[in-house]
Amino acid sequence: LGDLCEGMHMIGLAEMLPPTPSALWTLARQMGLDQAVGGLPFGDPLNGADAPWDFMPLLRMQQKYKSAGFNLAVIEARPPYNLVKRGLPGRDEEIAAICTLIENMGRLGIPVWCYEWMTDFNWTRTNTSTPSRGGAIVSRFDSSLPRDAPLTRPGPIGDDELWTNLEYFLKRVVPVAEKANVKLAMHPDDPPLSPLRGVSRIMRSVENYQRLLDLVPSPVNGITLCQGNFTLMTDDLPSVIRHFCGQKKVFFVHFRDVRGTVEKFEETWHDDGKTNLLECMRAYRDAGYDGVLRPDHVPTVEGDSNERPGYSSFGRLYAIGYIRGLREAVYASPASPTSL
Repeated sequence: LGDLCEGMHMIGLAEMLPPTPSALWTLARQMGLDQAVGGLPFGDPLNGADAPWDFMPLLRMQQKYKSAGFNLAVIEARPPYNLVKRGLPGRDEEIAAICTLIENMGRLGIPVWCYEWMTDFNWTRTNTSTPSRGGAIVSRFDSSLPRDAPLTRPGPIGDDELWTNLEYFLKRVVPVAEKANVKLAMHPDDPPLSPLRGVSRIMRSVENYQRLLDLVPSPVNGITLCQGNFTLMTDDLPSVIRHFCGQKKVFFVHFRDVRGTVEKFEETWHDDGKTNLLECMRAYRDAGYDGVLRPDHVPTVEGDSNERPGYSSFGRLYAIGYIRGLREAVYASPASPTSL
């Protein structure tokens, strides 16, 4: 494989490893992984007056990963910033904390920050114990079930407000990220459906992602291409991958799949969803994407806990093996001239 791929950009495999070392760290190394996607060190007893996004807590966290054999490639956690999303008083203080995080990531050489624009609540499901293959457990979303759910406490917010607030945010953060050489990778709304509980979700379509990139043009303004969400936005995910990778705007990948529609879907095993994942891997190769991907949501399997739905430790073993096989098959064959 090495000889065949000489001179070719190759996608890197990573795992989401919370900052506290655990058996999952050992499993990741046993799977041959050396790239980590990390959180923020909220529980560091040495923080003192420092916030988790200050330099010393981040340094200690990075050194934990390094001591275990991992390069910290992405931070996928955020300081609080719902006031920013809603354009409320106090947002400038929240933006200042984010700028501090980005500056310190730059000092430490951590290249990618994964963030999102989901107001009031993050990813959501209506069932986190849906039976799947062989009795494994997956999560599910059915838009008919929460139709009568109460509005969120802050109340409704529309598309226009969210776009205005996002532009305000990016105009202040992008220059800091450019100077720090840190890439901003926007994660999609999960599910990419709007509104939910009176709250609009603007990162819900391929067209809106292009609008994001054009809103504040910059080499650091880009995308976390979470395939489970993007495949609900399009019938041709490989072409969307080529579209955004061709602009050099994909900075991070969540490699997963679902079955169904945006109104009603469930998570799947990597070999059992609606998407041709082999063609997706070919699209990344053809576009020269050389960042990292992680499996993201996996089934909870026999012998493991469903306390964190989608993040079964044992389920990741199958996911990484399957993705590694796809990668080796794709990179061992030459790219088609028509696909470049």
